Amino acid sequence: MRKNAKQQQCGITVAGGNRKGNGINQLSDPCGLYVDDDQTIYVADQSNHRIVEWKRGATSGQVVAGGNGQGSGDHQLDNPRDVIIDKERDSLIICDYSNRRVVRWPRRNGTSGETIISNISCVGLTMDENGSLYVTDVGKNEVRRYQRGESQGTVVAGGNGS
Repeated sequence: MRKNAKQQQCGITVAGGNRKGNGINQLSDPCGLYVDDDQTIYVADQSNHRIVEWKRGATSGQVVAGGNGQGSGDHQLDNPRDVIIDKERDSLIICDYSNRRVVRWPRRNGTSGETIISNISCVGLTMDENGSLYVTDVGKNEVRRYQRGESQGTVVAGGNGS
């Protein structure tokens, strides 16, 4: 590439884009997202307290978790910040920030979630190829790794200060 070459940006909107709102074709303060193997996008729609699935080429999304108003019930979310897919269990894993929990929600026909980690200020998560879950905790300034079946996790980054 030449030193003075200019890059042309041609982005397209693939989810939302219809102003801030709570319609199924709108998002309100979207945070984390996950793109699966089929190019389906899952968005943590923070201020609408839901996770929305957008199929490739769709003009509107489908609520796949939460969407039952802001709250702490098993069928509700409160400011979700991130979402990933656990392919082995065919479920969504969600940082439910204001409820201070991480939730596992069935990907197909799920009407409620199961709390898998409590008392955590999670804003980001990922999973490695071995199925270990890595979760940020902004309240404790650390990242923890949870191997399958673990409830406490191991600090793998940060955690040395307040």
